[in-house]
Amino acid sequence: METPPGILVRDLSLHFGGVTVFEGLSFEIAAQKFTALLGPSGVGKTTLLRIIAGLEAPATGGVAATDRAPLAGRIAYMAQQDFLLPWASALRNVMLGATLRGARPEPERALHLLERVGLGAQAHALPQTLSGGMRQRVALARTLYEDRPIVLMDEPFSALDSITRLKIQNLAAELLAGRTVLLITHDPLEACRLGHALFVLSGAPARLSEPLHVPGPPPRAADDIALLQTQGALMRTLTEAAAP
Repeated sequence: METPPGILVRDLSLHFGGVTVFEGLSFEIAAQKFTALLGPSGVGKTTLLRIIAGLEAPATGGVAATDRAPLAGRIAYMAQQDFLLPWASALRNVMLGATLRGARPEPERALHLLERVGLGAQAHALPQTLSGGMRQRVALARTLYEDRPIVLMDEPFSALDSITRLKIQNLAAELLAGRTVLLITHDPLEACRLGHALFVLSGAPARLSEPLHVPGPPPRAADDIALLQTQGALMRTLTEAAAP
């Protein structure tokens, strides 16, 4: 894998249905780090992620890699839903991107990734036979199979129970270490466990808070003192953002 670059978001503006979603939005996503983005529903977090992914165009401004190389083909996207094909095995779902691109699938590498997420024995199982946590692990393996230096994640663990969610967070921190990751989440604990830098998007038009930084490498223990202090500061920022 190539060295992951950072991402520069500069002067983004977006208008939808006569409403200004954001205006002149600028920030930097650090290279080879987890950046977490929080904020109220409907503020524009997913739209911002889609713009960074090249799936939606802003009215003004742009997104660029810090190494000045094109972003196209360097981003993997993990959505909130697992989007597994119900008629395909876990193994074939991991290789879905290659299949859709007409590339040669690599079953051995896909199986290795399933083993890394603890699902080697379920490689030939259909999605309906897997639990929600297992399906999310298949989706994580599929994201890793793409082997992109930049990973965008839109609330990928929100449907999981708390214990499964902690386990998947640990896996994500291990398997995505060294990549440039932008994670959207509504969970302050998740943001503090995984994020190096935390941003809150709020307002109309939306603005970003100053980043909060969490010391130490992820995944951090839920009772870590530095995590708890940062979580308190993050909660204050979120509360202020939600104030009328």
